[in-house]
Amino acid sequence: MLGIIGKKIGMSQIFRESGEAIPVSIVEAGPCQVVQVKTSKKDGYSAIQMGFIEKPERLTNKPEMGHFRSAKVKPYKYLEEFREFKADYCKIGEKITIDLFKEGDSIKVTGISIGKGFQGVVKRYNFRGGPKTHGQSDRLRAGGSIGASAYPSRVIKGVKMPGRMGGKRITTRGLRVIKIDNKNNLLYITGAIPGPRNGIVTIRRLES
Repeated sequence: MLGIIGKKIGMSQIFRESGEAIPVSIVEAGPCQVVQVKTSKKDGYSAIQMGFIEKPERLTNKPEMGHFRSAKVKPYKYLEEFREFKADYCKIGEKITIDLFKEGDSIKVTGISIGKGFQGVVKRYNFRGGPKTHGQSDRLRAGGSIGASAYPSRVIKGVKMPGRMGGKRITTRGLRVIKIDNKNNLLYITGAIPGPRNGIVTIRRLES
């Protein structure tokens, strides 16, 4: 499965000749470099490890520096593995660019969703809230009862309650590459993708 690491730039829209506006996410994809090649015989599975966005050696710890030096490549800020990559690209030091993709390709994008902190049930699960009358003035956004009466006398696991919202690894499928800017390493992808602006995402091409 061919793929690349990228940085989400933001969202925009593209207009077709018919006047239709298509919402797109813009991603600065690559260039990436192959840092490690894993094989079934040695590692139990086959994959390549890519690096994205170089970083200074002074900001790299010794274990990481040893990993990069063994591959004879510069240190990278982000590393990601891609399985079942074509043998043509399975060489340490190989540069991976958006030339992997072409307009119309079906892809999936993985990223960390926007973290929203600790939230109540109204925002987290779209609860309606309590009534505004009958002495309930201070319970408008409360979750209500969570118990289960005398039996089993405990809160059942999985009950929707306030808690941490967002900040999870999300994969969005059914997306397509609608435009490619090779000069600036930009991919224009239909619809929304996970993560905040400047968030790191991985883009994988789905084989037809």
